[in-house]
Amino acid sequence: MNAPDRLRKLLAEPGLLVPPVVWDGLGARLAEAAGFPMIFQSGACVAAGRLGGPDLDYISMSEMAQSLEMIHAAAPNTLLLADGDHGFGNAMNVQRAVRTFAQAGACAVLIEDKETPRPLVTAFKTCVPREEARLRIRAAIAAAKESGTLILARTDARRGYGLDEALARIALFVEEGADIVFFDSPADRGEMRQAIAAARGVPSFAVLSPAPVELSQKEAAELGFKMAVHPFGLLEGVVSAMKDGLAALKQDGKRAGALSSAELQEILGYRDYERVAARFT
Repeated sequence: MNAPDRLRKLLAEPGLLVPPVVWDGLGARLAEAAGFPMIFQSGACVAAGRLGGPDLDYISMSEMAQSLEMIHAAAPNTLLLADGDHGFGNAMNVQRAVRTFAQAGACAVLIEDKETPRPLVTAFKTCVPREEARLRIRAAIAAAKESGTLILARTDARRGYGLDEALARIALFVEEGADIVFFDSPADRGEMRQAIAAARGVPSFAVLSPAPVELSQKEAAELGFKMAVHPFGLLEGVVSAMKDGLAALKQDGKRAGALSSAELQEILGYRDYERVAARFT
């Protein structure tokens, strides 16, 4: 069974799928070792890890593809959802992004209806017109058929264009054949239920926290979501640990609770390297 079919099987099973959000090989390796069947590559976290900067469309498609290749190489047996953002341009750019990400190891790609290039100053995420959004998802799905890759179609229309517009886009994405849908920034649980109803049985994706309405995994499952993430769950922990480590260095000490060298080498696969290398020495 190939990776896209494995994901389809997981989505058909009861329960909520909560993939850890990673941005590099180390996070992917740790997630696979912890037994997670799937991981999510977040553009925001890639921007933080590669640039030390914000998620404001600085990251290019090639940088995202390079990140995917590293993640997939470190955790080849784990399903990988890629953040395709706005597809990096028009419908043809969307198709190129979907094909590139599938080749890099993704079994599913997120594509959203956000406008690109991003306006420099705005109070909300601006979106392309509804028909353009439909065609963007149509292009993504056509490209995905070549590899069997799933398409997660996201709308950011709620905040700037209203509930009805966002629900209409979810319905359009379902009509086009999206495999998973994502209604961003619902105002309350009632809107979440309406979005899930608009999906007509197509699996729905949610952000647990931080979000306008935060959910526990139990609440998300009870509402009817099939996949959910904590976008900065690991990033916040990593940044906190690095800040503690830097503070400890200033005090000529080692951070309390830090891994031993032996533990770190085990995680990074030094023993496996030595075992394989012994065949050639």
